[in-house]
Parts: sequence; C-alpha cells; structure tokens
Amino acid sequence: MNKSEPITGECFCGNITYQIAGSLQDPRSCHCSRCRKAFSSQASAYALVNPNEFTWLSGEHLLTSYVGKDGFGLQFCKICGSTLCGIHKGIVHGITLGCVNGNPDIELGMHIYVGSKASWETIPDGIPQYEEGPPKQPQ
Repeated sequence: MNKSEPITGECFCGNITYQIAGSLQDPRSCHCSRCRKAFSSQASAYALVNPNEFTWLSGEHLLTSYVGKDGFGLQFCKICGSTLCGIHKGIVHGITLGCVNGNPDIELGMHIYVGSKASWETIPDGIPQYEEGPPKQPQ
C-alpha cells in the first residue's frame, strides 16, 4: 500500500466503511476466550489506531456496540455482524485486521493470552508469544 494513501476498511456487506489517515500500530493476535467468542474465530487480529486519524465514511448509523463495565467494547455492523473496531469510552482505538481492504503493509507482532488459547489451535513459531497481555512499555 502506498504510504500516501489512507487505509480503508469495510464490513462484510459493505454498508459501513472507514478510513485511517495514519498507520496501524502494534498489530497483535489475542487468543483469550473472550476474543474467540467476539470474533467467532480461534483468535482476534487487531491493530491500534490514532483516534484522530480514524474516520467513518459511510454507514456509521448501522453500528451497534457491546461495551463492558470498564468502558472497553467492540462495534459491529447491525446488518452483517462484522466486528469492525474496538472502542474505549465511545472512541475508536483499534480496528480488526480482517475488515481492512488491500494490504495494510503490517505483520502481526505478537500473540497475546496464549495461556488460554483453544486446545485445538496451533500458533506458528517466529512471533513473540505472551501467556497473558503484552509486556508493559516503559513510560
């Protein structure tokens, strides 16, 4: 993907679209039981975004949200059910990589919560794995 072009994405039915003017950050795959259920898969594939660089282009009225007690949640298409992004207190903080169009020119940098991965899943070698969440970054 040309770095001058924004990253775009959409849900399965194509009614909700977005763009990101910047880059994706900290791509990861989470293997916890909650992500398996939310993504209907063995794990999530997710990257962080700068909220100021994220824009809904169409279909924002078709979003529905699930938000937990801590203010973190996910947003889905009401029509097709695609999980599009993660939110915190109503602000998009990351996107699901499965809904990105084209090649976002990133690679998964870590597998997290592998201590609770599904018994039937095999994680490929060569990418850092963490029993729980990612290591804390120095402040």
